Amino acid sequence: MELRHLRYFAAVADTCHFGQAAESLHVAQPALSYAIRQLEAELDVTLFTRTTRQVSLTPAGQYLRAQAERILAGVDEAVDGVRRIAAGRSGLVRVGITGIAAFSHLPRIARVVKRELPDVDLRIQSDMLTPGQCDALRAGTLDLGILRPPAIGEHIDTTVIDVEPMVLAVSVDHRLAAEPVVSVADLRHEPFVLYDSRDSAVNDAAIRTCRAAGFVPHRAHQAPGTAVLLALVAAGLGVALLPASVRSLPLDGLVVRDLVDADTVEVALAWRSGSDDPVVTAVADVIAAAFADSAFARSAAAESRDTQLADHRSVRTRLGARSGEKP
Repeated sequence: MELRHLRYFAAVADTCHFGQAAESLHVAQPALSYAIRQLEAELDVTLFTRTTRQVSLTPAGQYLRAQAERILAGVDEAVDGVRRIAAGRSGLVRVGITGIAAFSHLPRIARVVKRELPDVDLRIQSDMLTPGQCDALRAGTLDLGILRPPAIGEHIDTTVIDVEPMVLAVSVDHRLAAEPVVSVADLRHEPFVLYDSRDSAVNDAAIRTCRAAGFVPHRAHQAPGTAVLLALVAAGLGVALLPASVRSLPLDGLVVRDLVDADTVEVALAWRSGSDDPVVTAVADVIAAAFADSAFARSAAAESRDTQLADHRSVRTRLGARSGEKP
């Protein structure tokens, strides 16, 4: 039985009129009649009762009509699914995401993919450090990564989707908690809480920020993850420099303050070099576009921080002059 025969049969069954069915199928009526006779001969049944005045379905024809509708619907669904997958509109995409980004970036990613690619399923693996994501991408157990560059190892491509300023996290009773403007230099003698991973991009940015201010941070405590790190800070055991997305994790006893002269840390979208899966490409494009509109806001924020830094330095200079100190 050919699929064409089922479609021809369904058209005649719907109209009970060979002429109308032939017109809807854009075939000649004699060809349609011949195809139906072929189908009846193959099945060795009569599907239609034909008279000079009307065409009607036999009981066997009624049964085949119900089955044909189910079969043809399944075929159409399969064809549509194949085309969606080939066009990058359907499928499963496994995404790894690092630390705080699971709280600050994942909601936007999930919303935009659901809106733009409703037939794509995302499988999220959270709290993955950059090295682990790169290994998983190379091994093929992840399709995309949301990580903090640089990528570790070869055969990983990345594109930066966000740039976050570093901010200061202190306990609510810390001496700097009430300060509207904080400079990194104010942290010179503070104990710091850092991540215990040697490959932490956040640690690198924090240390780089302190060195630019003329000191090396004193590592008082190390934490295996963000939750523990913030708990240690809230307990008053040290301060921390973290990406601004830490504001997505409110915690009792914790205060987050902007720094006027801190470094920045990037968030990047990563994938295995040479990957040509259309669904993965479509999701990557949607994610990149979702964060592209943040570029102007980041630029404006950077200009604002530069202005705050100039004002802060001016205030410190005036205070130093009043007290007889050299600026």
